Amino acid sequence: SYFGDKSSCVDNANTLNLTSSSSVRGLNSTCIGKTPLSSGRSVCRSHTPLMGYSVTSSSAVSAHTVASVVVAVVEGRGLARGEVGMASIDLKNPELILSQFADNTTYAKVITKLKILTPLEIIMSNTACDAGNTTKLFNLITEHFKYVTFTTVQRKYFNETKGLEYIEQLCASEFSTISMEVQSKYYCLAAAAALLKYVEFIQNTVYAPKSLKVRFQGSEKTAMIDSSSAQNLELVINNRDSRSGHTLLGVLNYTKTPGGSRRLRSNILEPLADVETINTRLDCVQELLQDEELFFGLQAVISKFLDTEQLLSVLVQIPKQNTVKTAESKITNLIYLKHTLELVEPLKAALRSCNAQLLKAYYNSLEDARFGIILEKITTVINDDTRYTKGCLSMRTQKCYAVKPNISEFLDIARRTYTEIVDDIAGMIAQLGEKYNLPMKTSFSSARGFFIQMNADCATLPNGQLPSEFTKITKMKNTYSFTSADLIKMNERCQESLREIYHMTYLIVCKLLNEIYEHIHCLYKLSDIVSMLDMLLSFAHACTLSDYVRPEFTDTLAIKQGWHPILEKIAMEKPVSNNTYLTEGNNFVIITGPNMSGKSTYLKQIALCQIMAQIGSYVPAEYCSFRIAEQIFTRIGMDDDIETNASTFMKEMKEITYIIQNANDKSLIIIDELGRGTSAEEGIGICYAACEYLLNLKAFTLFATHFLELCHIDALYPNVENYHFEVQHVRSSAGNKEKIAYTYTLSKGYTEEKNYGLKAAEMSSLPSSIILDAKEITNHIAKQILHRQKSTPEMMKQRAAYQLAMRLVQTARNSRLDPDSLRVYLKALKKKYEASCPTPGQNDEQC
Repeated sequence: SYFGDKSSCVDNANTLNLTSSSSVRGLNSTCIGKTPLSSGRSVCRSHTPLMGYSVTSSSAVSAHTVASVVVAVVEGRGLARGEVGMASIDLKNPELILSQFADNTTYAKVITKLKILTPLEIIMSNTACDAGNTTKLFNLITEHFKYVTFTTVQRKYFNETKGLEYIEQLCASEFSTISMEVQSKYYCLAAAAALLKYVEFIQNTVYAPKSLKVRFQGSEKTAMIDSSSAQNLELVINNRDSRSGHTLLGVLNYTKTPGGSRRLRSNILEPLADVETINTRLDCVQELLQDEELFFGLQAVISKFLDTEQLLSVLVQIPKQNTVKTAESKITNLIYLKHTLELVEPLKAALRSCNAQLLKAYYNSLEDARFGIILEKITTVINDDTRYTKGCLSMRTQKCYAVKPNISEFLDIARRTYTEIVDDIAGMIAQLGEKYNLPMKTSFSSARGFFIQMNADCATLPNGQLPSEFTKITKMKNTYSFTSADLIKMNERCQESLREIYHMTYLIVCKLLNEIYEHIHCLYKLSDIVSMLDMLLSFAHACTLSDYVRPEFTDTLAIKQGWHPILEKIAMEKPVSNNTYLTEGNNFVIITGPNMSGKSTYLKQIALCQIMAQIGSYVPAEYCSFRIAEQIFTRIGMDDDIETNASTFMKEMKEITYIIQNANDKSLIIIDELGRGTSAEEGIGICYAACEYLLNLKAFTLFATHFLELCHIDALYPNVENYHFEVQHVRSSAGNKEKIAYTYTLSKGYTEEKNYGLKAAEMSSLPSSIILDAKEITNHIAKQILHRQKSTPEMMKQRAAYQLAMRLVQTARNSRLDPDSLRVYLKALKKKYEASCPTPGQNDEQC
């Protein structure tokens, strides 16, 4: 039974979902400080995370407002340099994620993984940042994460033996196979040791034995999107306005729980690369779209779940000191646990009649007897009508009376005392209202406790003021809020009584939790199920708002009438649709067209569609087929701005170098406007050299350029295709000047719109003699270049033969045609081949 992942069964920890935390906006920059774990040297640390996180509402809007992931990173030394170990834990989710991999000198994998995690704090060894001898990895991380807290600890805490001991001690029994998986991965074990020791220090809590979910996360079944590409494509953050929802995440995010939102975000940043797993998800989305009862039934139940991962985190942590705050937190979370377990049966009922393999697996997982065992143990101690409610006073009441009567005599007495005090407060406020003949009522807030509230016009009060015995008066419109000395004293008595109740309830709750700890790990399974269902429901919801289609996976990238999903949301209407077609035999596409004709938008659209397909979502198109991309690289220029400064040119070179160093045959490469930060000659040379290098790969590459000289590379390489964006010339009614009308339509061949600069000059006030001279010189240069790059009849014949061979291979691999249809198709291929070959006697000019 899959959890949206082929390698993950019900009893296996190797799920590939990545729980990520919030963005780091609003955090302070790094500063100097020291911790007891440090080596005595300066460390970079601005603050420690707060303890006692409380479970919030299930709104997904605020799911990523506060970062909560702590990551430890360590690199091998000497011959092992480049081997990196990472361990991360979300302070709101008791899941330890281990990674170990070899990285090159750019450390692209490390930076990408950290960007996905969006850490609150990064821990490294003190030897990585010795003054005057910092490592390249440390420098790169601090450069990319300027607003994240950095802490260095002594190297001795990065101890692989201790790390394995921690994992064997803390790992829940269901995930115990992890120790076999990582026992020889020394660097991730070393990172785990330092991380767990440090989290214990900053949280002032320890994790209960056998309570953590621990998993090793490899990169084999996920696609890598570097942080620059994620930014270019606006996957999770809009480049113009960070608060805007005009991102791919914003397009797809209709999740109802924080866990679902986190899962969607991590999947977008690191899509799947396993076809079987993706199709398993797509089967679910298809069934949700076809069965309205299933869709709305599941959505109704999922929306009632709280943040299950955060709930688990609080339940498995054992505080080193018992305070009123920790007691209240444990009681609250036990109520949340009861609320969560009571949703298991409704969730099972919603899934009962499903057909998709993944949904059936989830239904079977929910039949786990431990859900019932835990709930039964809870209901022997906790009142049946105790439940999660909104409102601080309502929730306070639920916590006070959570434990059933007659379990603790002293608790029952304390609760009677508390009830009497609350009744006395209400009675006193009623008497004050009668005394002064004012409409006073009892109100409550967590900050003020009980206070008096009154709606009255100032004119109705004696002398326009409240009686002198009332203090702390605030007024908003016609609503007065105030208190009195007697009410303050009664609030203090109430708080004292409440502390006694919480303390005694806490002791009972701790005893209950000790009894259910051995069964609680089924909640990890439930958390996975809820977040995945929430994400799949979100995909289905997005499909109902637009005409998306289910993608297929072959060896071809073929999109029929696809459009840009984010642009559709911005424009509130369907953008212009275009086709895309790349195969192994035509894997390199050069795209030309004037500024603002749609090149950059089209390129981003293809990458976004590829990502949507690989996370299990439907895609904005009439039909689409994709080849799995193991990496997605983008280099997007500013289509409406000529980049000329040296820093921009260096950025271009870094980006293209990164792509060349990391691309392979299964990459999707998108390059837009390379070489515009330098002279035209150098820019053309750089583009030509980059194209020739990438043409040696079987990667799918789309290359947009203003250098029309590149279009003639198809004469040398038969796997190159030229496309352009059409424009129309419209004469203005006011005069004879022409205007360009953009069609945003992609057509085969390279653009006939040459010399954009000359056309812009014609519309300016430059003297006509200068424009005529410029045209003459330009035409002369263009003829020279064209003569050198002209195709010969022999080259055209070779190209036609190559194209025919590739189509025949593709047909043999993928054809589902019946014999008669196949015969018709092959005859058409033959005619196309014959038409592409030059006829005898055809001269060079005709060619």
